[in-house]
Amino acid sequence: MKYTFDIVGVSPLLQFFDRQQQSWEQPARQGVEYLGMHTCTLDTFLKSLESVPAQRGWNMDRVVDTVIQFWVNNSDSIRYWKLCLTNAGKDNLLITRLADITALQAEFESLLDK
Repeated sequence: MKYTFDIVGVSPLLQFFDRQQQSWEQPARQGVEYLGMHTCTLDTFLKSLESVPAQRGWNMDRVVDTVIQFWVNNSDSIRYWKLCLTNAGKDNLLITRLADITALQAEFESLLDK
């Protein structure tokens, strides 16, 4: 299984929490997780992986490697989002998306079908 990790934006804490609650009440999205964090550091990114449900069956070594590779290869993007998070204030979160490639493709295709 191949994974992808991206920063998708900055969101107010309560809005992200509400969105997560809605997604838990819907039929489960298989293979896509959105994670929120208060800081933009590699340690925080890696720590956020602890909240990924174990029942996903993901190879966590590969997931960790994907996050590290994102960090190593996207310094400009990381600086940009770090600045955006700082400018947004303390009541906001940096939102990241972790997914297996196949599930993410299916999610995008379902958006286009609607």
